Amino acid sequence: IDAERCDIYTDVEGVFTTDPNIEINAKKIPKLSYEEMLEMASTGAKVLHTRSVELAMKNNLTLQVLSSLTKKNGTFIVDEKELIEKEIVSGVSYSRNEAKVTISGIPDKPGISAKIFGLMTENNINVDMIVQNISQDGVSANITFTINQKDHDLTKSVIEKSKNTLNYKSLLLDKRVAKVSVIGMGMMSQAGVAEKMFKTLAKNVINILAISTSEIKISVLIDEKHTNIAVKSLHEVYNL
Repeated sequence: IDAERCDIYTDVEGVFTTDPNIEINAKKIPKLSYEEMLEMASTGAKVLHTRSVELAMKNNLTLQVLSSLTKKNGTFIVDEKELIEKEIVSGVSYSRNEAKVTISGIPDKPGISAKIFGLMTENNINVDMIVQNISQDGVSANITFTINQKDHDLTKSVIEKSKNTLNYKSLLLDKRVAKVSVIGMGMMSQAGVAEKMFKTLAKNVINILAISTSEIKISVLIDEKHTNIAVKSLHEVYNL
């Protein structure tokens, strides 16, 4: 309809640097790029559905997320070219809906990963982070990946049914995990963002179980009990 802008009214004033329920010092972000909003939405920030951001991005349409309860401006989601200054880190998001799957003692040979993730695809199970370790004997390997918690039981049964095909020694699933992510367009041109994240987690004695990255995002998997302290300490260390 050739609109100049799409305003989405919600019960929050916009997109915040992190969840204000965890960090009282979280601030409303005036402007975000489509890419940052997509990463935030897909890593746990529940303000906007990813599909709405994708459509806005495709049509280069400015989105504004704002509150229906106040008259204040919200957060504008715009093309990255409209950002005067690209924040190194714009926000910290988290998701407690993760489950970790570890398959140990699988044969270390070509095609085994394809078999495992082929099974996930056939059963419409989305896989997020993946870590593969070769065991010291050089014969077998271990693979760890994350899924949505709702797929926990299905994943367990699918892998157990294929035990003979996959020829693994043990299967371990853990629901007590969370994914914490830092997101920002400025990461593309700044070194040291990951180091700062890892040092902060280490200082708080938080062990990293898996890591995944994109150009503008670093996500880590940690024990669920450490979620709040991880979010708070990262929010502070990046001066959000």
